[in-house]
This record gives sequence, C-alpha cells and structure tokens, in this order.
Amino acid sequence: MKKQKNLIVILLLVGLIGWGLMDLRGESGNEPNSETTVVDVEVGLNQGNLAPDFELETLEGEPLKLSDFRGEKVILNLWATWCPPCRAEMPHMQDYYEKHKNDGVTILGVNLTTQERNKDAVRPFVYEEFQLTFPVVLDVDGDIGAMYQAYSIPTTYVIDTEGLVQNKVIGPMSYEMMETMINNIN
Repeated sequence: MKKQKNLIVILLLVGLIGWGLMDLRGESGNEPNSETTVVDVEVGLNQGNLAPDFELETLEGEPLKLSDFRGEKVILNLWATWCPPCRAEMPHMQDYYEKHKNDGVTILGVNLTTQERNKDAVRPFVYEEFQLTFPVVLDVDGDIGAMYQAYSIPTTYVIDTEGLVQNKVIGPMSYEMMETMINNIN
C-alpha cells in the first residue's frame, strides 16, 4: 500500500512538472497555440546563420547598424583603399547599387580603417575617385574586420532579407556575381 502511494505521488509530481514545462512553452494541449513559434537562429558567419550585428559611423559621423537594413538584401563588403582587388570591384559595386538600390538591395561598405596605410585616403577614395553613393562605414578599431574574419580582402557577405548569411566571397566581385547571388536569395 505504501509503495502504491509513493508511486502515485511520483506520477503526480512527474505529471505536474511535465504540465508546467508544456505550459511555459505555450503548448498545454488544452487550447490551440495561435502564436507563431520563433525559431532561434545561431549568430555566426556560416550560411544560414544570423549575421552578427554591429554599429559603426559613416564618413559623416552618423551611426549605422547592419540591422538597419533588415528587410533588404545586403552585400556587406569589407575593403581598404590600397587593395588592388578592392579597387577593381568598386566600379561594379557602384553600378550594381545604382541599378538596384530601389529594389530592396543595398551595399554596405566597411572600410577596414585599421588596415589603411593613410587614413586620410578614405574620403577621396569614396567621394572623388570612385564617387560611391552606397553607405560606407569606418571600422576604426578593427573589431568588425576581426568579427567578420576579413583576413584577406576584399571579403564580402551576401545577407538575405531576414539577416541570414547566404554567401561569402573572398576576392573581388563582378557585377554578374552580385546579380546571380542576389537573385538566388529571398
């Protein structure tokens, strides 16, 4: 008789714990779950990861976050003014941006300022030499270059409208590469 009471108490405790856990998750089973389940996505640099957010300042000193572009397709390009492949891809980036900026696509240029030989070269590079109109921010501490593993430049990440990494490219991108990658994501 005592063993039966202990068994009943144990079963009741297990049942209460299970009911409590299910209730915390909103899945009690007694009522339909009308809320959308939020799926946790790992923050990282692999395909399907949520791209790590950051905030840097533009050349004008305005703060800009990667997450400000959620809902748009983003080409996140990490570069320096002295880098020949970076210089080679800039006209393609500018042309692509001009054609698609009203289509929910942006290019966000991250100047790896700590890698610059002459920090004063950034402004003329952007405004005079290449006449870039897409947003450019300055990584003055080198944190974003390190976070995005830009060990070889240019390094570019293609990010979808939900902020998920879809592609990583090391080396220069052509207009056609951008077109293909952007057309293949949501």
